[in-house]
Parts: sequence; structure tokens; C-alpha cells
Amino acid sequence: MKSRAAVLYGEGQEFKLEEVEVDAPKEGEVLVHLAATGLCHSDYHLVTGELGPLYFPMVGGHEGAGVVEKVGPGVTRFKPGDHVLLTFIPSCGYCRWCSMGLGFLCDRGANILLGPQLDGTFRMHTEGGEDAGQFCCISTFSEYTVVPEASIIPLAGDIDLTKVCIVGCGVPTGFGSAINSADVQPGETVVVFGIGGVGINAVQGAAVKGAAKVVAVDPVDFKLETAEELGATHTVNPNERDPVEAVIELTNGVGADKAIVTIDNVLPAHVGQAFKAIRKGGRAVVTGVANVKHQHIDVSPFELTMLRKQVVGALYGDSPVHADLPRYLEEYRAGKLKVDELITRTYSHDEINQAFQDMLDGKNIRGVIVYDWAK
Repeated sequence: MKSRAAVLYGEGQEFKLEEVEVDAPKEGEVLVHLAATGLCHSDYHLVTGELGPLYFPMVGGHEGAGVVEKVGPGVTRFKPGDHVLLTFIPSCGYCRWCSMGLGFLCDRGANILLGPQLDGTFRMHTEGGEDAGQFCCISTFSEYTVVPEASIIPLAGDIDLTKVCIVGCGVPTGFGSAINSADVQPGETVVVFGIGGVGINAVQGAAVKGAAKVVAVDPVDFKLETAEELGATHTVNPNERDPVEAVIELTNGVGADKAIVTIDNVLPAHVGQAFKAIRKGGRAVVTGVANVKHQHIDVSPFELTMLRKQVVGALYGDSPVHADLPRYLEEYRAGKLKVDELITRTYSHDEINQAFQDMLDGKNIRGVIVYDWAK
């Protein structure tokens, strides 16, 4: 079938809107009609090349929700008409990592940047007849997409697809970084570096877990104001004050219990800054994506040992998606997890490059593309 899609033909280029051919779903796959897709900075890393060499042309997008159009052979959990949320790691459920409750490290996830579907073949093809890679096997920048059954979470029919689409990545990545990776405890002080679509959810997660102080750090004032609305007790603009000094002062010289780095392009110095901001025995969680070329972090090995500080990485908020995402959705339905309020602006499909520019200019917490049929 034909579908309009945002195709990237190489690093440094803009996404090109064109009509692609989408194949029928094969064994264990589902054709989904997307209602909306979030715009995550990880998609822009395709443009800047920070994820390393990738397959091009590539149809971007990894944060979406829609309606099942058709199912392939062997699919048992879904049928046409079902409302679904897409996830960017197709957890198999039975590899070593999935069996340990670490579905976000599923072996299938090791191949999600390579382009083909899980069987090594392609489901999308450009106007020029080239095979088009699918980012994270789901390519939500195409109105129709074929995805693995393992990449789907069922949704209740009354949930707004144009809002809940961002629960596919930004919400669990940030929220889980606080409740899972950082293991925030009641009464703790938590500092979050970078208040975008992921960082704002780390703020929410820390607040929900009962942190006494949640410090939001970002150079954009409107993002700090939004953080205060969603749980931050203190804010720091690093252009006006050293955030480490601010956190040390706020904690009477002790340091934060936990620091979460959700900056869009993590540098070695950012990890070092979080490390300096935490107390003895504190934990710094690195969630933001770094350029693959960086092979070190600015951390004192002496302090690492003698002060028993921890630096840990977090992928997808350490959230086993088929267990945690339904829980997050229930918290959203109960009003405990804010999602609608995170969407600063919606865009048409044609405005995708403008949407990314707005993201780079710090104008949005989260931008969302809403496809015409879902408006």
C-alpha cells in the first residue's frame, strides 16, 4: 500500500516527505495506521550522525500510537481495529535479558538501528524503488507502518491516541529513570539536568516517588516554569548560576541523593557535573544519548571509590515495556502521570522539519505530529 512518510537520505539532510510503498505484514507482524507521533531528539541524532553509521534511506520516528489495520500470519494478540501504542524495543520475552526482567536489553534491540525488520528484509520502499530502513523497526514518521507484534502495547479505546503517543518513549524513558534507574526514595533530593520531553518526566517520576526536593536544571526559562508545574521544587538556569554550587548549597553542603542526566546530547563534562552534584554514596543516572565517538566521562576514579559514588546508564528508563508501560498508562488514566500537559505544540506531517527546528530552538517540551485523519 502507499503511505506518506518522512524519509532521511543521509546525515546532515532534512527529512523529505514522499510517498513510500509499505508491504503487507509478514509472520508475526502488524500493519498500523498511525494517529500521531512524538518528535524525540533521538530521531534528530539520525540527522547529526551521533548514533554512528546507519542505513540510509531511513524512515524516522519511534514514538507513536494508532489503530491496527491488518495482522500477519501467527499474530494472536491483536486484530484490526485495536488501538495500540508502539514501543521502540521489540522485547521477545524469552532471551536471557527478558527472562531476567530486563526486556529493555532484549537481544532484538541490538538490531533496531540497522534498517531491516527482524527477519533481515525490508517493508518500506522509496519512490525511487530503494529499500527504506525502519528506525527502531517501527518508523512512526510514516502514516502506515509495519511493526513486530512484540513492539505493540494494547490501548483502551477511550484513550486519546494523539496524546498518549509520547508514552511510547519520552514518558517511560524519563519517568523510569527516576523510579527505576535512580530508585528515588521519599525525602531525597533529586537534580535533573535537561528538561525536555525526557527530563520533564524524570521530574514527574521523582515527585511521584516522594522526593522532598526536585531540582530542574535547564537554560530555557519556559522549560523551568513547566518543570515547576509538574513537580520541581527548585529550578536553576545554568547561564545564571552554577547548578552544582546551587545543589550543594540547597543541601547544606551534602549534595543530591540522585542526579539524572537527560540532556539531549550528553558530553563527558555533563556526566562529571552530575557526579559532582551528588553526595557520598549518591547515584548519577545517565539517560541522555551521547555521540558514539565519546569514549570517556569526566569522573574522578578516586572519588568514585573513596566516596562510593555511582554512575549508571539507563536505557528506556530501565522499564520492561510490556510490564511498565501498561502501569504508566493506568497512572495517566488516574491523573497521577501528566501526559497531555507535556505537548507544547502539534504539527502537520508537512511541518516535520519546522518541528525539529523548534525542538532545537528550545521552544517545545514535546512536539507531536498529528496525522490528518486523526485531527
